[in-house]
Amino acid sequence: MASSREPWLLENGNLKGLSKEIRHGRTAHNMSSSSLRKKSHLTLVSKVPCRKLRQFLANLQEVILGTKLSVLFPAIPLAIVADCYGFARPWVFALSLLGLTPLAERVSFLTEQIAYYTGPTVGGLLNATCGNATELIIAIFALSQRKIDVVKYSLLGSVLSNLLLVLGTSLFCGGIANLRLEQKFDRRQADVNSLLLLLALLCHSLPMLFRMSGASDAVTVDPILQLSRASSIVMLIAYLSYLVFQLFTHRQLFEAHEESDNDENGGGEEEPVIGFWSGFIWLVGMTAVISLLSEYVVQTIEDASDSWGISVSFISIILLPIVGNAAEHAGAIIFAFKNKLDISLGVALGSATQISMFVMDLNFNLLETGSLALSIIVVAFALQDGTSHYMKGLVLLLLYIVIGACFFVSKTPLNQLSTINSGTKAAIDTIFRA
Repeated sequence: MASSREPWLLENGNLKGLSKEIRHGRTAHNMSSSSLRKKSHLTLVSKVPCRKLRQFLANLQEVILGTKLSVLFPAIPLAIVADCYGFARPWVFALSLLGLTPLAERVSFLTEQIAYYTGPTVGGLLNATCGNATELIIAIFALSQRKIDVVKYSLLGSVLSNLLLVLGTSLFCGGIANLRLEQKFDRRQADVNSLLLLLALLCHSLPMLFRMSGASDAVTVDPILQLSRASSIVMLIAYLSYLVFQLFTHRQLFEAHEESDNDENGGGEEEPVIGFWSGFIWLVGMTAVISLLSEYVVQTIEDASDSWGISVSFISIILLPIVGNAAEHAGAIIFAFKNKLDISLGVALGSATQISMFVMDLNFNLLETGSLALSIIVVAFALQDGTSHYMKGLVLLLLYIVIGACFFVSKTPLNQLSTINSGTKAAIDTIFRA
């Protein structure tokens, strides 16, 4: 129980809402990341006589060493040193990508720790906000440097990787590991996410279809801009309604249950391992480091593309999402092996829905929109009956490989603002002047 733990681990006094309801109200994102965590042994730390030092070392051990990805943390200082001392830019890019991998998992861990004190509703909002922090920060830095193509490609790649790579690998591995079992999942959550993804697809397709309707660019610039704004408002309303649906009115559909795991581990209530303010400070610090590495990634992506002979579109659509969310993706696959597809679907569909409805750009060409449309439609068909087998996962993976090959052979240069219509360019210039 909480009262039996060291007082320096509970710096805020009594724990708020540490109940079975909250323990069973963990989101799929929290559950997937927790599969990569490891238990910290505080025997040596507890013998440190100074209370402040003991608390700091305990938090350091839980946050830095409490993950199986801790071996990648040295890539963070190496990336900083490489940038400061003028190492080759592709090295800075590669080290920054590696450093982002454990940071994304640790942000999920810290939001879960804070949720123990704030309750499931605030914790759910915090998780929804920070769940895709890496993609959002990269997009902000790319936008600030006028690299619009990087913004579009990275966000599109995040949706495609969640829908095809993560979900496909989860269904394939889960089907192979459970050949003699019929894998089932709750269709209700999948139906809600599929509907929202189809709505997002419509909002993303209409500006492109309007632009291709045959009229000249001079005639369609202003209408397309107005249509994009209307579509953005509709998507924002839909996303806010989705948060209310997920966190308040139908929370039971999105709660991740793990009773069997608790039984295997001896049961009992879960407890936080760091205090509220410690978790908040660590979360701010992790976000700052993510921002620094994201800036390195955006600054060096073109140099890495030229050095490696790989197009910027392939790096942004394939490499950035895979590395940035590797921990979360690995957790989803692990739970699929355990025949817990609801958690795997919650991770893949939840992230794809959030990015497509709340973050993604609307200025896509025919190839990008077609790839997104086919991916969403195929996933919707694959999940319509509430059952799964390895063949569904294999089809999704093959679709991801074909799309990846398409962007690999695409050698379109990074044009920053040159390919954007005048209305979009004027809007972006207005934002930065403000």
